Amino acid sequence: MGEAEITAAVRALFDRPVGVAVTRPAAPQLPLLPGEAAHLCRARPARIAEFTAGRSAARQAMQQLGVLPQPVFAAPDRAPIWPAGLVGSISHCAEWCVAVLAHRDDYASLGVDIEDDAALPDDLAEEICGPSERAGMARQPKGTKQIFCAKEAAYKAQYPLTKTLFGFDRFEVHFSDSNRFTARFTQTTKGFRRGDYLPGRIVPVRGHLVTGVAIGQIRSKGA
Repeated sequence: MGEAEITAAVRALFDRPVGVAVTRPAAPQLPLLPGEAAHLCRARPARIAEFTAGRSAARQAMQQLGVLPQPVFAAPDRAPIWPAGLVGSISHCAEWCVAVLAHRDDYASLGVDIEDDAALPDDLAEEICGPSERAGMARQPKGTKQIFCAKEAAYKAQYPLTKTLFGFDRFEVHFSDSNRFTARFTQTTKGFRRGDYLPGRIVPVRGHLVTGVAIGQIRSKGA
């Protein structure tokens, strides 16, 4: 099936307890809760399927944390509005949807990403990677894809705290080994100074890459 393997891989990305659930956008899901469907009045079928799968996964993750399932509304910027006391992140790809949630006492924010493990086109390297990242790609198979995933997860982790939109150049990613990286801010951003970094992990599973970034899991910014 794959759900159990991906769930275990995502759970291992984080040091403190998290609720993790994996669903398939193409599979039938339980109905949305009251108010959630209001965000989909002009949505295409594919968007409705991934939104519904994401909310289903989020409710399963809540139950793992001992929280009764509640609606997860969307802000005007489409970011999930988590119930009081929870932080979380949702990611979709063509085949899978992943939700990871935690108690706010354990984390300040979370970011998760799932992507297929296919290499990105070479012409995207300059858009995604800075000079130092491109220089290191010779030592990293599929380096552009890994850096893309790391930046996606780091961006999703910082956004609930900063509400700041920015591009790939705001982070510089360095891998300490095949699974661990830091995403360092190249510019001062609300709540973070230039040089502050967010640590993360990335692992391959079932032909996909899953990536996680946690903020506040120990008493140090970005850790």
